[in-house]
Amino acid sequence: MSKTEVTILGCGSSLGVPRIDGYWGKANKKNPKNYRTRCSIFVKYKNINVIIDTSPDIKNQMLKNSIKKIDAVIYTHEHADQTHGINELRPIFWLNKKKIDVYSDKKTSSYLFKSFNYLFFKNSKYYEPILNNKIIKNKIVIKKNKNSIRFDPIRVSHGDIDANGYLFNGIVYISDCSSISKNNLKKILNPNLLIIDCLKFKKHATHLNFKKSLFYINKIKPKKTILTNLHSDIDYSSFKKKLKMISNKIIPAFDGLKIKI
Repeated sequence: MSKTEVTILGCGSSLGVPRIDGYWGKANKKNPKNYRTRCSIFVKYKNINVIIDTSPDIKNQMLKNSIKKIDAVIYTHEHADQTHGINELRPIFWLNKKKIDVYSDKKTSSYLFKSFNYLFFKNSKYYEPILNNKIIKNKIVIKKNKNSIRFDPIRVSHGDIDANGYLFNGIVYISDCSSISKNNLKKILNPNLLIIDCLKFKKHATHLNFKKSLFYINKIKPKKTILTNLHSDIDYSSFKKKLKMISNKIIPAFDGLKIKI
C-alpha cells in the first residue's frame, strides 16, 4: 500500500519565529529548529501533490523543500497567515501550463476573490488567471490519472470564526483551533497521525494551549502526534524534553519535518 508523505512547511504562529523585529522570545536562536515560518503543509500521495494553506512564507518553503508541482491547494480559513502567499503560485502555473484547483469554504473564497481577484478572473489583457475556485461542500476528492486522495473537512472553532481541519488517509491536520465539538471529535478518532495546534503554555482566546492540546490528544487517541503553530514562547529542545516525560508518541513540529504514514 502506498504511503502518504507529509512535510511540515511551516509550524510557526502568525508572526513566525523570530518576529520581523528580531524577537525570539524563549526560543533559542542558535537552534535552527526554532526558526519557524507560518503554518502550511505539503501532502504527497502517489503522483498527487497538495498544499494546505499558502502562508506568506510559501515561496521559501517550497524552494527549501524542492516543490515544483502542485495539483491543488486547500485552505483552512481566510486569515492572512494562511492565505497571503497565494500570489507566489503564479510560477507553478507557468511551469505546468495548467490552472491550479483551489478549495476553500464560502467565507474564505469570498475573501480570496476580494483580495486576489486577478488570480481567478481575467482583468487584464496581459495576465491570465491561474486558479480554479472550488467551494468545499463536504468531501474533497483530488484525482490525477488513476490515482485519487480524499480530504474530509472537520469544522473547528478558531476564536470568533470557524476554520477547517482535514482528515485524509488516516491523518488529521488541525492547525488553527480553539475548540472541537463532540460530534466532530467522533469523526477523527484513532488516526495514524494527528497534527494539531499548540500555540503556547498560557491560555489563548483563539488557539489551543498545551494543556488543551493534551486534552484533545487524549480524546482523539492518535498513534502519533505532532504539535504545530508554535509561538516564540516555546523552545524546541526544552519542549521536546517535556513531551518525552509525558509520551514518546508526541513531538514538536519543526520546519521541514517529513513523515510517511
